[in-house]
Amino acid sequence: MKGKTMDNNQNRNTNRNNPNRNDDNNQKKSMIISVVVAVIGALLLTSLFSSVLSSASKEEITYSQFVKLLDNDKVESVLFESGKIYIETKNLQNGLIKKTFWTTAVNDPDLISELKNKYTDVEFKAESTSASNGIIIILLEYVVPLILFWALLMFVMRRVSGGKGGPGGVFGVGKSNAKVYIQKKTGVTFKDVAGQEEAKESVVELVDFLHNPGKYTAIGAKLPKGALLVGPPGTGKTLLAKAVAGEANVPFFSLSGSDFVEMFVGVGASRVRDLFKQAEENAPCIVFIDEIDSIGKSRDSRYGGGNDEREQTLNALLAEMDGFDTSKGILILAATNRPEVLDPALLRPGRFDRRVIVDAPDFKGRVETLKVHSKDVKLDETVDLEAIANITSGAVGSDLANMVNEAAINAVKCGRKAISQADLMEAVEVVIAGKEKKDRILSKEEKKIVAYHEVGHALVAAIQKDAEPVQKITIVPRTMGSLGYVIQAPEKEKYLMSQDELNAELVTLLAGRASEEIVFDSVTTGASNDMEKATNIARSMVEQYGMSEKFGLMSLERVEDPYLGRRAQLNCSDKTATEIEEEVKILLKEKYEEAKQLLRDNRDKLDKIAEFLYNKETITGKEFMEIYRKCDEPDGASDDNQDVTLNDKPDEISE
Repeated sequence: MKGKTMDNNQNRNTNRNNPNRNDDNNQKKSMIISVVVAVIGALLLTSLFSSVLSSASKEEITYSQFVKLLDNDKVESVLFESGKIYIETKNLQNGLIKKTFWTTAVNDPDLISELKNKYTDVEFKAESTSASNGIIIILLEYVVPLILFWALLMFVMRRVSGGKGGPGGVFGVGKSNAKVYIQKKTGVTFKDVAGQEEAKESVVELVDFLHNPGKYTAIGAKLPKGALLVGPPGTGKTLLAKAVAGEANVPFFSLSGSDFVEMFVGVGASRVRDLFKQAEENAPCIVFIDEIDSIGKSRDSRYGGGNDEREQTLNALLAEMDGFDTSKGILILAATNRPEVLDPALLRPGRFDRRVIVDAPDFKGRVETLKVHSKDVKLDETVDLEAIANITSGAVGSDLANMVNEAAINAVKCGRKAISQADLMEAVEVVIAGKEKKDRILSKEEKKIVAYHEVGHALVAAIQKDAEPVQKITIVPRTMGSLGYVIQAPEKEKYLMSQDELNAELVTLLAGRASEEIVFDSVTTGASNDMEKATNIARSMVEQYGMSEKFGLMSLERVEDPYLGRRAQLNCSDKTATEIEEEVKILLKEKYEEAKQLLRDNRDKLDKIAEFLYNKETITGKEFMEIYRKCDEPDGASDDNQDVTLNDKPDEISE
């Protein structure tokens, strides 16, 4: 039975390799056909050109007409050649081309003597066509045009194929266009990848396997055929793959999943086979396919199945991964941010054996990432990267790199030669809320409403022990639509949130609208984003986290696309969904009333802090807490160091 299995595998491999030979044969046939077409085309063009030129420059006349031209003294010269007489006339040119008349030579012995004696002003001579002259004539009339036509044809085809040897043309349509990196040509090493220590460790093991296979094979370990890099966009999957290319001393083939698919059916499968053929010739090596979900989507119709070209490409990839021998040292790396849409056949052991998670970095990872991206920029003594990392929870590597770059741009704009902490803070706000909108001037009433709204958030956050501390409050409009915002940051990195912390966040989010209602007896549209966030949190508490007394520990929601927006889908009946909505509504109303009560109990603090924010427009978390504590001091305490006058009524807020 074992022997039969081995034979079947050999037959499968043989059949699998046949398409390569078929592709080569097809390409040879196409080449031969193109040569034949070029020759025929060149001959036709040459014949057409010769006939047109001949008809335009030469005209046949009779011998008697020739004699008449001699008698009328209209002949300038006569040439005797190969049984023909070519006559050049005097002043008989029509247009740009001078016509030459010719006639068939007849047996006229007196003609030569008459040319010598009677027509003395006529120049005459005789030429015989030698073999060499005939060869030259053939070369000029046929071979040279043929060569020129062939060169033109090749030029056009290479232009169509994207350059010499390009894969997109007639002859190279099935060729792989993978970029090959050897050693450190990418310019990226593992030192350039920060915040992904676990992912780097997994990849380093694979590279070490390629360099030192003996210590692994000694105990029977086998090299994994493939590793799938999975994570949200911007976490550094492609950067990690480039770092592998920089660290490995083996050829590194890099291409995107979309490079396989063209408008021609079967091209993708052909390119897959060609890629693996190149990999086998250069083994040991690493093959990296970025955005593999372009060709690796599930063949299920729910995920966009039914595309013949993509399915053929996927089938070819599966067959090639099954066929190659890992002992040769071929490792397949792939990256995607949508693992849920990949075909199960691609993810089974024996194909992509290892899944490497490249997730958003934690606090330590963000600090290291900021250090990597800021190593080539100038920083002054005020810069505190840990403080920046603390307020950028959830940011990925690309976000942090963008923040450092925005800070550098802002420093140059302000005329500074080094980045300050203020530049980095401004960059964080630019990435989060957009640039400051200087042309948007709020009216007195709108500015007052925004001030109370934002102070409502901050004050409730300061009162609750489970809320995150306030870092900054501003009422300066931003380009992303916000008229003001409050930045909160935890004192330390959190990986879990308790029910008390979620409740505190709900109260904080709803406090802005509660502040508007308490102070102005009305509400505005400014709380729309707060309500959206609060509703999502409340829904998650009921549907996912089991924090509802009514539903208990029942999970009512299934999360799809965890790396793209965490799209959730209810897993319950319509009746239960209606009850869920009612439960969420009750929870939100309860937290809203709690927020209003906290603000009513601290109305004096709300008014005083709102006045300070109205006048200054932006205050730091430190300034906010100083005012908050001073409000708790008894009357008569020293206020000499206070820069502004704090009124008790909102109507007394001055500009």
